[in-house]
Amino acid sequence: QVQLVESGGGLVQPGGSLRLSCTASGTDFSPFVMAWYRQAPGKQRELVAAATTGGTTNHVDSVYGRFTIARDNAKNTVYLQMNSLKPEDTAVYYCKAFHRNYPSIEYWGQGTQVTVSS
Repeated sequence: QVQLVESGGGLVQPGGSLRLSCTASGTDFSPFVMAWYRQAPGKQRELVAAATTGGTTNHVDSVYGRFTIARDNAKNTVYLQMNSLKPEDTAVYYCKAFHRNYPSIEYWGQGTQVTVSS
């Protein structure tokens, strides 16, 4: 059974930092791209960042320079380091794994809440 389990969310003040973790199990994830998405209340789910097994990463413009995705292939774990957090970063953050050649093969985590508020 494939599982993606996120952790690390919480409440943080503006300007603060959090690190999210997502650990995958149940299959060989080497051909999978690992990504973080987020969904704010009343908005569509959006891509935040993605990382391949080979170390290629991408970050959307709204988080570029503030968030960093990193992947530990040996641990089947992907991280999202979030610095300089803003209230508009408040959302449920989801981990996703999708096959690089067959993107319809995908798995999602259950999500973790990140709230940025003073």
